[in-house]
Amino acid sequence: MRRLILLCLFIVGLGAAVFGFLNFQGLAAKGDFETIVLDFREDIAKDEIDRDLQAIAQQYNVTPQLDNKFSAQDNVYIIKGDRQRLKELKKSQFAKATEFIEPNYIYTIPPEPKAAGLGELLQPQDEQVNPSLKGPNDQYYSKQWNLHKIGVEGAWTETKGSGITVAVIDTGITQVRDLKETKFVKGYDFVNDREQATDDNGHGTHVAGTVAQATNNQYGVAGIAYEASLMPLKVLNDYGGGTVADIAEAIKFAADKGADVINMSLGGGGESQLMKDAIDYAYRKGVTIIAAAGNENANGASYPARYPRVIGVSSFGPDGEKADYSNFGAGVDISAPGGSASGTILQETINENGEGVFLGLQGTSMASPHVAGVAALIKAKGVENPDEILKVLKQSARVIQDDGLNYYGAGQLNAEAAVKLAAEGQINFQDFFRWLRDNGYLNPGFWIDGGAIALIPKILMVIGSYLLAWFLRVYFPFTWSWSLSSGLIFGSSGLFFLKGIYIFDLPQWPFRVLGSSLPELGNTLQGTGALNPIFASVLIPLVLILLLLGHPSWKWFAVGSTLGVAACLTVSAIYNPAVWGLGSGDIARIFLIANAILCYGLARLAVNNEKQVA
Repeated sequence: MRRLILLCLFIVGLGAAVFGFLNFQGLAAKGDFETIVLDFREDIAKDEIDRDLQAIAQQYNVTPQLDNKFSAQDNVYIIKGDRQRLKELKKSQFAKATEFIEPNYIYTIPPEPKAAGLGELLQPQDEQVNPSLKGPNDQYYSKQWNLHKIGVEGAWTETKGSGITVAVIDTGITQVRDLKETKFVKGYDFVNDREQATDDNGHGTHVAGTVAQATNNQYGVAGIAYEASLMPLKVLNDYGGGTVADIAEAIKFAADKGADVINMSLGGGGESQLMKDAIDYAYRKGVTIIAAAGNENANGASYPARYPRVIGVSSFGPDGEKADYSNFGAGVDISAPGGSASGTILQETINENGEGVFLGLQGTSMASPHVAGVAALIKAKGVENPDEILKVLKQSARVIQDDGLNYYGAGQLNAEAAVKLAAEGQINFQDFFRWLRDNGYLNPGFWIDGGAIALIPKILMVIGSYLLAWFLRVYFPFTWSWSLSSGLIFGSSGLFFLKGIYIFDLPQWPFRVLGSSLPELGNTLQGTGALNPIFASVLIPLVLILLLLGHPSWKWFAVGSTLGVAACLTVSAIYNPAVWGLGSGDIARIFLIANAILCYGLARLAVNNEKQVA
């Protein structure tokens, strides 16, 4: 009977895992499209491609065409089609002549947060320059909390991005008044297939301003890498939508025309081999690629931020907390100011009439160009390789403690620390000391509270579980075994260090589960700090004892787990007595201590029973 119950539990758990995996896999195919991409092999003769295209046109009553003038060299053609036609084409004889056939997914500006609010709409005459203020003399610099938050003035003492080109792949860029003094290089409009890539939406101009708005010109606002050059690449129409084929060509265009950094404040569902190839192409040419994580408050960044060689950026507000709308989890490498209802990101852009306005917006679209601007500053200090730039960004970021759901990636963007790290190749003692102080490592309370992954409490839980086992062994001798030891760890701390591990494009819940102790399993998937009273009690250990007591090896796992839970609950009662429905006061503390005593008594009863049976 016991084995039957265990088998049922195993089957249910396996089924849940398979369902989760299949659902996760489905994210890669989630997306809208109206056309299909045919990428013909490069070793196929032009005549053969033309014959196939004619046959496809006749068979499916479509008109194959190049996506734009740059598509010819890559043999990339577009036809109208839906999912049914896509399936047919993949099974047809035409598939043999192609590298791949895939949806031409539509990516968009990340949807505007529900609580977005456009912030204040300012006019240049609204505020005069105060010459007594420190920093640049731009009229509205004092309103740019986001630049202060990342320590941009400290970064400017080292570099302002001169000699670096940042490609903004977006709705285009209109040279409003506060961009007149910004340097531009030639771009392209992939939507209308022309060289002039002006903005007809406003999104791209706003994004570009964060990267390199003219600064210290007694007008408007400031930009991060304001001595860098901008390359406008329009891939999104006036409604903010565009195709994967256009975006992929824009990425390759940027790489071929000398861009150092690419910013993509856009995204969607649907993985694209065409785009992945373009990203790999740009990466091999030394281009650092940055993209917005998305605004759906979803677990997992959207594409293209989700790709391995793209730096995915989540968003936080003026209070330093994750923005309510920001995506998180897999694909997020770092976080940056993106705004919230309490404070937006102010830049000059255009209104619906194409006129320049100073507008506050929020979203991961606004966070991404902060990272692109800082990446430009880092590269201006001589760090060339995209992997090295990412390493500098991560090592210099302000670490956020207890980030179990990967809201912030490596942490919050820190422009000053990043540029100094890039300038010196390593952080000197003074910078390292400051980093330790700013992150709380020099505060004894940090270690008493447990630090980044509750280090001290976790160690005490493990040691406590072994002490309880040793104390029990004095009265009821038994042999140490792997099953007992693994039970002690499972019940007391879990493999807690795994919580800080993030592997690209994999769901984080397995790491959170393995990194959690038995009492923490009830709240780990929800990312809540308070313990679930069902798991943080004697109930689960009792079930384990009843199920496994008759097994020669696994009974010791049950005993170890029970002792581990006793240690975990005892330490939790001292350090953080937070329990669902009971608060975090004396009632919760009494609950935890009482259940810890019951767990120890249950383990003692089980071992005593084992001795009597023997």
